[in-house]
Amino acid sequence: MLTHISCLFPEILAIIFSYLDVKDKGRVAQVCAAWRDASYHKSVWRGVEAKLHLRRANPSLFPSLQTRGIKKVQILSLRRSLSYVIQGMPHIESLNLCGCFNLTDNGLGHAFVQDIPSLRVLNLSLCKQITDSSLGRIAQYLKNLEVLELGGCSNITNTGLLLIAWGLHRLKSLNLRSCRHVSDVGIGHLSGMTRSAAEGCLSLEKLTLQDCQKLTDLSLKHVSKGLNKLKVLNLSFCGGISDAGMIHLSHMTHLCSLNLRSCDNISDTGIMHLAMGSLQLSGLDVSFCDKIGDQSLAYIAQGLYQLKSLSLCSCHISDDGINRMVRQMHELKTLNIGQCVRITDKGLELIADHLSQLTGIDLYGCTRITKRGLERITQLPCLKVLNLGLWQMTESERVR
Repeated sequence: MLTHISCLFPEILAIIFSYLDVKDKGRVAQVCAAWRDASYHKSVWRGVEAKLHLRRANPSLFPSLQTRGIKKVQILSLRRSLSYVIQGMPHIESLNLCGCFNLTDNGLGHAFVQDIPSLRVLNLSLCKQITDSSLGRIAQYLKNLEVLELGGCSNITNTGLLLIAWGLHRLKSLNLRSCRHVSDVGIGHLSGMTRSAAEGCLSLEKLTLQDCQKLTDLSLKHVSKGLNKLKVLNLSFCGGISDAGMIHLSHMTHLCSLNLRSCDNISDTGIMHLAMGSLQLSGLDVSFCDKIGDQSLAYIAQGLYQLKSLSLCSCHISDDGINRMVRQMHELKTLNIGQCVRITDKGLELIADHLSQLTGIDLYGCTRITKRGLERITQLPCLKVLNLGLWQMTESERVR
């Protein structure tokens, strides 16, 4: 006997609807009253982030979101007061304001006027009018915040970091990308290493300091001493750090991922310091560090052999360096050696012979490799991703 879908219990319909994408969840609510009721079950919308344009008053908007149990919101354009959102969703857990260029300290100040204990994630990336004043509000009223994104907020200073260190003790992830005024003093505040009254954000597990040009090795000393739980550290484009700073990082036993991309003062000596410490890194990126050469690969094989991901794009490495590394790297799954123009088929053959767990390799711009080397690479049993941009067959290979 056949059963029509209209005979299904609302609970069963809700389970089915939960597998739909967001647009289709909204469409099924328009089919009939029974489907509408089932589609409003909170299990259908679990984990969904509402993407909103706040332009004109809509009295039914926030009651509708609350009925569905939606607690994550991204504001795509902000033409109304931010307090409209906070008042409408008192149990909000995640608020994404990335790219809301017209958001000001005044607007944020009017929104955050009392404790919001439910809010865990706040994204203010590219909100360029935000200053330390807003961070004071955040530190005062968002005590349970775990993720704070401030990438591109170029008016943030060390004072703002002091306020964060004072109030946000549960913070686990902080993004300060391109916060150009941040210096060693600010990182000292975060790490609880200055003489200020701030305890610091000692629960931090992820810290992004990309393109913070005022940072020096002293910041790394603060981080290594104060942020013992740190797992992910992004220092890409930080031109002020050097090999000496790697000595401080080399003893951070919880650190899993380190990004040193385009750090011009990092050389083979810095990699030696990392390899000689007690690190258990699973990911390392030293792409575009033009002082990194074959000797670094030997150090990596000796002390960082547990790496699962290694990026060496545009480094001065050769087949000899590959030969010195591959025999020890049994866990390596991703290898990025794009624009390493000294790599030839011999290097690819070494990779194919020894890196059997490799799932992805970037060979973009490796102009000295040929079809012979590529044939060996494609025989890797686990390979799923192969980037060959700017690679061209020679005329003789086309003939064959």
